[in-house]
Amino acid sequence: MSISIVPIKAFSDNYIWCLRNETHCVVVDPGDPAPVLAYCQAQQLQLSGILITHHHWDHTGGLDDLLKAFAKVAVYGPTNASITQIEHRLVQGDTVFLEQLDVKLSVIEVPGHTLDHIAYYSQPHLFCGDTLFSAGCGRLFEGTPKQMFDSLAKLSALPADTAVYCTHEYTLANIAFAQAAEGNHHALVQYKEWAQAQRQQGLPTLPSSIQMELAINPFLRCQQRGLIDNLELYTGLKLDSDESVFAALRSWKDSF
Repeated sequence: MSISIVPIKAFSDNYIWCLRNETHCVVVDPGDPAPVLAYCQAQQLQLSGILITHHHWDHTGGLDDLLKAFAKVAVYGPTNASITQIEHRLVQGDTVFLEQLDVKLSVIEVPGHTLDHIAYYSQPHLFCGDTLFSAGCGRLFEGTPKQMFDSLAKLSALPADTAVYCTHEYTLANIAFAQAAEGNHHALVQYKEWAQAQRQQGLPTLPSSIQMELAINPFLRCQQRGLIDNLELYTGLKLDSDESVFAALRSWKDSF
């Protein structure tokens, strides 16, 4: 992509990712219109598109105000009729061409956090909403553990250099759980030190990368013996498949 990708902060821990060139921009999951409007005004940008990953209010709440403020804004998103503002409804394998930015994105269906969740991929950039977080994954509000396990498998199979643009600054809290689940291995300790330094400077820990997540994210490491041993000790269960490990891990995280 011959564009810049900028995080626009919203609420307490959301990032609205802004894909931009010198004149136009597209935003991902604008739950709050105010910071987007302020950024566009300050940078003298025309909003030309909006990408929605799923229906939760903190990802869709800014749609109406942004559509009032800008003309000819294309809205892309999942096939969920409750998001009435979506003009282009997308399924697995569809592509999105953002003409003003000359960017083409592939659509990946990733149910789990919600049933309608999709992600957008344009090598080497992945916009994955609340499915894959740095050192974590989304809570299962609607989907099953198997659905989320399969969705994460799709994302973790992307090239190692893929940049992971998720929507929340949850990294340090997720690292704390990863340490409990798998212990203090070298990659995780190093990543925690880096993430702490980023946050102390007021900087995002995102984007992460698929390579990093495979090294430190317990939800992508369900075959690791140490992780399985800790989970079996915690649950008192014999976990005989990657999916059962994932389900136990997600359940533990819910109450952590």
